[in-house]
Amino acid sequence: MMRVGFEVVHGNPSMIHPHMHGTWDYPNIVATLPFSAPTPSNPYLNLGLSELYDWVDVPGNPTTATSHINLVPSLSPPSFTQRKPTTCFDSINSNNQANSTSLDHDHGLHLITLLMECAVAISVENLGEAHRMLLELTQMASPYRAPCAERVVAYFSNAMASRVMNSWLGACSPLVDHRSIHSAFQVLNNISPFIKFAHFTSNQAILEAVNHCDSIHIIDLDIMQGLQWPAFFHILATRMEGPPEVRMTGMGTSMELLLETGKQLSSFARRLGMSLKFHPVATKFGEVVDASMFQVRPGETVAVHWLQHSLYDATGPDWKTLRLLEKLEPKIITLVEQDVNHGGVFLDRFVASLHYYSTLFDSLGAYLHCDDASRHRVEHGLLSKEINNILAIGGPARSGEDKFKQWRTELARHCFVQVPMSANSMAQAQLILNMFSPAHGYSLAQVEGTLRLGWKDTSLYTASAWTSSIST
Repeated sequence: MMRVGFEVVHGNPSMIHPHMHGTWDYPNIVATLPFSAPTPSNPYLNLGLSELYDWVDVPGNPTTATSHINLVPSLSPPSFTQRKPTTCFDSINSNNQANSTSLDHDHGLHLITLLMECAVAISVENLGEAHRMLLELTQMASPYRAPCAERVVAYFSNAMASRVMNSWLGACSPLVDHRSIHSAFQVLNNISPFIKFAHFTSNQAILEAVNHCDSIHIIDLDIMQGLQWPAFFHILATRMEGPPEVRMTGMGTSMELLLETGKQLSSFARRLGMSLKFHPVATKFGEVVDASMFQVRPGETVAVHWLQHSLYDATGPDWKTLRLLEKLEPKIITLVEQDVNHGGVFLDRFVASLHYYSTLFDSLGAYLHCDDASRHRVEHGLLSKEINNILAIGGPARSGEDKFKQWRTELARHCFVQVPMSANSMAQAQLILNMFSPAHGYSLAQVEGTLRLGWKDTSLYTASAWTSSIST
């Protein structure tokens, strides 16, 4: 396994910089930077391919106006532009003019039209008609076919079938196979820049906030396997003034998996000569009754990290999560959000998620062959589950709790102040993106103190940092 570490760059001790290092091994951590750019399984793939992405549009977001974008000079200019508001049916008509996909145009048009009609039927509780259309869709679309459009329609059809079944039965809490999810999460970490972008930009922001602190308490709201923390520990262990004392609270739903993660992270920290005490909390952050459960000690610098996803509800009710964050008064909160609407009525979630996931599928299909095993692992093990959670499980209609449309807005409205992502964080993101050919279509932008990673003209992940107003 490639072994990678980090060193302090001369003249800029707060910046993490990758270099080869042969002294550590962490069996469950996928090798990080530097890594080889992904190689297409089929070199004759059209790298400019954009299938369902070109079929679907979504109402514009004023926060993505081009006037706020600072481009990275060495990258192709991103175009996270404001879009003209449309309905889901307007996009069909507009894209009927020109579409160069490998999917037969009439077949693709019929699939997307039928899928949208089905979504409308579900939104008005016409479940019988929705069921009829879903039967037709499942016979016409397969997740194993080459066109991204057909694969996306197949997964959306499956999620909507679950929604119809849940509406009939009143059941909406499927079992979550966390080991399978963690395995697919590692694969996504290998084949795309999204997870590395979240980890390395957040690490840099935390490092700058806790620099020179002797006692640090990290609270990870959904730690999974803790993939990002070995790199962070390594830079702490190499500080000129010596490593700090670090305590970590790892949140999750499985105590067994939390104990495994804690054991591996503690073992790794010991090999670096660093003190780490890991505290597993097998509950959702927003369901913690008392902040004293985190055992924050006087003099500790608290850092909270949250990589959001749509796989399952990781934190519980949003308003309770926000209230608990206020009580903790952290020095730094690093937040990485998917730029997709989790809340609102079913039809709003459908349109937003169809646009978002068609873009994600196209980003994978742009350079990975349709039969690539890693691509299937991510589509089946992660993306399909996120789609199912948004359409069939999540949302106020079934959870009884309103979800924030954008956490950044809610933090700003309460006792938190945004900390602009630094030039060093931007350098981390740029370094990751430079591992991928510009032909792969990824783009990076600085927007109002945040960093945004996208594909073509759609922003997919936004990283931001915050501090409690009491800590400032």
